Amino acid sequence: MIKTFVLTFLISTIIFSQANTTMLKLPSLFSDNMVLQQKTGAAVWGTAAANKTVTVKGSWGGSVTVRSGSDGAWKAKIKTPGAGGPYELTVSCGNENIVFKNVLIGEVWLCSGQSNMEMPLEGWPPNDTIHGGADEIRKADYPNIRLFSVEHKISSSVEKEFNGTWTVCTPANIASFSAAAFFFGKKLMTELNVPVGLIQSTWSGTPAEAWTGAAALSKLPEYKDVAANLRNCLREQESLNKWLDQFRKIDLDVMADQNVWRDIDLGDQDLSKTDFSDSDWPEVRMPDTWENIGLQNYDGVIWYRKQIEIPESWRGKELVLNLGPIDDMDATYINGTKIGGFEKTGFWFEQRNYKVPAEAVTGKSLTIAVRVIDYYLGGGMYAKPEDFYIQLNETKEKLSIAGNWKYFPVGECRNSRLYVFPADKFVFNSRPGVSIDLSPLAPAMIYNAQIAPLAPYNLRGAIWYQGESNTVNPELYRRLFPAMIKNWRDDWNDRFSFYYTQIAPFYYATGTNSQYLREAQFLSLSVPKSGMAVTIDIGNTGNIHPGNKRDVGERLALWALAKDYGKKVVYSGPLYKSAKTVKAEMHLSFDHSDGLRITEIKSKNNFQIAGEDRIFYDANVSVVKNKLIVSSPKVADPKAVRYCWGDLTEGTLFNGAGLPASSFRTDDWK
Repeated sequence: MIKTFVLTFLISTIIFSQANTTMLKLPSLFSDNMVLQQKTGAAVWGTAAANKTVTVKGSWGGSVTVRSGSDGAWKAKIKTPGAGGPYELTVSCGNENIVFKNVLIGEVWLCSGQSNMEMPLEGWPPNDTIHGGADEIRKADYPNIRLFSVEHKISSSVEKEFNGTWTVCTPANIASFSAAAFFFGKKLMTELNVPVGLIQSTWSGTPAEAWTGAAALSKLPEYKDVAANLRNCLREQESLNKWLDQFRKIDLDVMADQNVWRDIDLGDQDLSKTDFSDSDWPEVRMPDTWENIGLQNYDGVIWYRKQIEIPESWRGKELVLNLGPIDDMDATYINGTKIGGFEKTGFWFEQRNYKVPAEAVTGKSLTIAVRVIDYYLGGGMYAKPEDFYIQLNETKEKLSIAGNWKYFPVGECRNSRLYVFPADKFVFNSRPGVSIDLSPLAPAMIYNAQIAPLAPYNLRGAIWYQGESNTVNPELYRRLFPAMIKNWRDDWNDRFSFYYTQIAPFYYATGTNSQYLREAQFLSLSVPKSGMAVTIDIGNTGNIHPGNKRDVGERLALWALAKDYGKKVVYSGPLYKSAKTVKAEMHLSFDHSDGLRITEIKSKNNFQIAGEDRIFYDANVSVVKNKLIVSSPKVADPKAVRYCWGDLTEGTLFNGAGLPASSFRTDDWK
């Protein structure tokens, strides 16, 4: 009797377990609250039991049946009506049913790029804040805006899935969502009166090649070996990890504990002292970024030391040490005395101006020691050389500290750990090199995990804000950026609209010349169905994350309203078209030039003109019938005009709608 009962129980358990084994699955892009693109054959896909019938049915009346393959994969296209909802979407296979509720039909946009697209509506306090962000968050009860955030993830091969879910736009949900994307979506929802779905896939500090697939990259000469290099770097990565494993490890959770860097013990206290011997430390020219001194794939802790001679009149008096901004954190010492530091995240562009107490100013020399900590992407002390100095506080007499400094790495951040190097022995020279680091900076790594799995979810288009991380090679960006756009469109088999933001003025490292990257973006307007929102008037030269994201999002929305939705709006600022020389003047013509006007900034119009000698002088500019007349008494036979041609120059040329012109040049001189 007992045996019969046990056998019956086991059989029943097996049958129940089999009946409840879920074979029908869809990617996380499909969830309650999602938005499907209106008036299209919306792609719906997933896996089920092999060779089974799968039915996709919308409560609006659409229905389609497909059959799964031998591997269980299936894909359907269901016809969607005009904008509306809420609806339900039901996916069935045999006895399995998945019902998605509160589904809207409307306009779907992919919002991607680096930090200026990632920057949330609540900002990154204390310094990176959004103008009007707090007020927008309080009012953000918009049930017709839906949000989807793709998690940060990298992969050396194409992925099929990621984690995420659709949410309704509420004050609680919007605070951590892209500010630029929100203002874009809000503008569309308001002007069109339709639901809007925003898919955010972003990652701060990342280059365009990380967002482009290996196959597309391999068509560019610079990346012809990218697939092979990715395979090779797996072996290099293993070698580096093996080397790092010999050192003491500290687990990090930077965001959870803001005091982790202040309290961390690396056994390096003596490196700040005057009598510490740094004779075997290598030298490097400072100020500069780690990337420019050969540390492209390094995050961690580096000590810098420099001994300087001071005038006898300075001894025993208060000084001020000016180091400029440091990425990300620092602890700074003079003659072994700590004089200041920023040992929490979020101050990577804060000027380091530290008072040196009179009692620390002894002897004829000073030993400056700075422990620099960078935990993510770029690092270093990156002031202008002229802003790198120490001065006597009472007279403001300055002494430059730019030039050769000693440096010593004492730890490397990798895989959420800090590997601690010995403080008494320079071991960094034995660190195995990595040609392509398996990081968010590496070619194809983000594309594989954050873009490829999105296809073929139907979109109306994409908006993009990126470029700051490609300023080192703007010539390559002229080809790389269009290749990335084509790659994405090929994945979707759809030449959807692609609108992007031109980078704003900002003080980069000396010699960056970001105007060439802006020029590459300007030239990318030749890509069909593309558009560019210019931000040369709304940047912040002291902060790479300008707080005005409203104008960014709304200027991108103007392109969509005009080009995708047929609205009669001015969508672009003046775009340089042609120039001709008339006697001692150059006459310039523009597209989108109705109401052309000049607004000077600090008595400058930011136009320059040059003759055959290629020496540029500040120009006189006037507007005649929506054309510019440019001249200078110093240039009798002009050959070229340049506008806002530099890292820091701000926009002065606008059309009647108040939209700014892109920086440009009429020449192609090297």
